[in-house]
Amino acid sequence: MTLCIYDDQIFGRERLNGHYGVGAFVVGNTLSSIPYLFLISLIPGAIAYYLVGLQKSIEHFTFFALLLFVTMMLVESLMMMFLMGIITGAGIQGVMMLNGGFFRLPNDLPNPFWRYPMYYIAFHKYANQGFYKNEFEGLTFPNPQQGANSSISGDEILKSVWQVETGYSKWVDIDILFGMVVVYRLMFFGIVKLVEKVKPMLKKRVGSSKQTSPIVEI
Repeated sequence: MTLCIYDDQIFGRERLNGHYGVGAFVVGNTLSSIPYLFLISLIPGAIAYYLVGLQKSIEHFTFFALLLFVTMMLVESLMMMFLMGIITGAGIQGVMMLNGGFFRLPNDLPNPFWRYPMYYIAFHKYANQGFYKNEFEGLTFPNPQQGANSSISGDEILKSVWQVETGYSKWVDIDILFGMVVVYRLMFFGIVKLVEKVKPMLKKRVGSSKQTSPIVEI
């Protein structure tokens, strides 16, 4: 993660000195993280992509790397929301991972809470479906269960096996993820502004309570 405890300490000190505001910090942190996230998406992604024998066209690899990059930005944005609460952020990601459509297929998820609304809130849903569509759409596979010369299309596998929503393009999935990045960054901005207002009030209240507390002499 780009944002660490040292970033928070530096921001708090420089904010008190009036060097920049919360908006400048959020924008600067976002822009500074892009090159690093892009490199760790592109290089390891290229190694893994071609080692497992996925579709070798440049278009498919470009989508794969772009989707991986946006997903990593989203994870960082989600962790930033909790102001270095790594355990809390990891716990929420774990819950999202459980109902993202990989460990349990969408139709197998219990309807209250896990299917509605958590399945649609979890970013894993859109990331998984984007990866599935990128790999399976347009391909044909042998289907020995139906006979020696039978085949099944990748679109049919998406619908019947992985239960992917094929009514929209894979690029819509990546657009949804990018929208989540923006929403999480805005929420982080709002949380920092709220903490700036609430923290002095709490300190003032704690200080006043200490001053008014009676001193018991022994």
